[in-house]
Amino acid sequence: MTDPSHSDYPPTDRMIPEGEDRERLVCRHCRHIFYENPKIIVGAVCLWQDQYLLCRRGIEPRKGFWTMPAGYLELSESTENGAIREVWEEAMAHVAIDALLAVYNLPIISQVHMIYRAAMTAPDHAPGMESLETRLFTWDEIPWHDLAYPNVAWSLRHHRDLEGQTGFAPRGIPDNAWAGWDSWRAE
Repeated sequence: MTDPSHSDYPPTDRMIPEGEDRERLVCRHCRHIFYENPKIIVGAVCLWQDQYLLCRRGIEPRKGFWTMPAGYLELSESTENGAIREVWEEAMAHVAIDALLAVYNLPIISQVHMIYRAAMTAPDHAPGMESLETRLFTWDEIPWHDLAYPNVAWSLRHHRDLEGQTGFAPRGIPDNAWAGWDSWRAE
């Protein structure tokens, strides 16, 4: 019983169950509570020498815009292994994870993003099933106005700010981070 919206599942109601403090989806017949939890997104800012690996999204939302390799964490997967898998699936590149670069808490969309710093083990890359194109960019070539989401820009800037550093705490959402990004969710 993992998808209560599916027609094979019993009818449900949104209510505050006894002992809870917020609305939950509850089975009308047996009172089973279907907990809905935030999604964890994992990804990596990947470098080959001084170039950043980006993928042009081949799927909606934001199809055609550039992003770092990232996606949903799978069940029974560590966040590091999830980031490595996402890099392979989206950019067909092999990487070595260095450190957790950032944790972005996005309650407005019920997501937590865990972004790693990673070094490509070879310059090879190619579009995966969810990408139209992959490319290595120098810092000055990054298509800042064509990035898919604000967290891509935050991650790239955090990576650059922490270049050569070790033992740092993961970064969070920058102050005034949403300025200029009003329309990204609408597309």
